[in-house]
Amino acid sequence: MKHQVIVIGLGRFGSAAARELHKLGHEVLAIDRDEATVNDMAREVTHAVQLDASDEDALAAVGARDFGAAIVAIGSSAEASIFATMALKKLGVSIVVAKAATALHGSILERVGADRVVYPEQETGTRVAHSFAVANILDYFDIAPQFGIERIRPPHSFIGRTLSEIDLRGRLQLTPIALRRGTNVIINPHREEKILEGDELILIGRDDHLEQLAG
Repeated sequence: MKHQVIVIGLGRFGSAAARELHKLGHEVLAIDRDEATVNDMAREVTHAVQLDASDEDALAAVGARDFGAAIVAIGSSAEASIFATMALKKLGVSIVVAKAATALHGSILERVGADRVVYPEQETGTRVAHSFAVANILDYFDIAPQFGIERIRPPHSFIGRTLSEIDLRGRLQLTPIALRRGTNVIINPHREEKILEGDELILIGRDDHLEQLAG
């Protein structure tokens, strides 16, 4: 399903989101206060406009009421991101995802109507920190306190063995939720699925159990 999405703030986070949304086929209205930034983005999205997104009237004038979703990615001013979020909700935008730099900033965004608050720097820092905990880790997602999902290159000792033989559930209470093999993804792989060279394994479990994973 295709959506109409406003992206406000075209720094690294906002511009990456705008480009990816456009690549996925969504209609994207990119907004920033800086004219040069808007001009650079214009060829990579559906529409790009220079304006102050904390101004409700300015947002209304570019048709914000017609959009069902928005991402507020302003990184330079917490005040501007808060007012932009408020303005979007007043104009009836159903889903507003807002970027926050601190817990206080995020709390205020939630109070003024943000449907979801994200912390890109904090999330990236968490993922990088966890990458040092387990050999061959490719990615980490924090899903609850002390609980996460890891994508790893299986240790050499896993190659040629089945998930049943490795017994991650029994040994470490880790659940294999997917196995990536080239461009194919096997969801909830069978216990008799054999690990091959080049596979990637996606596991869910407690952080301390994930850290015990070894070859």
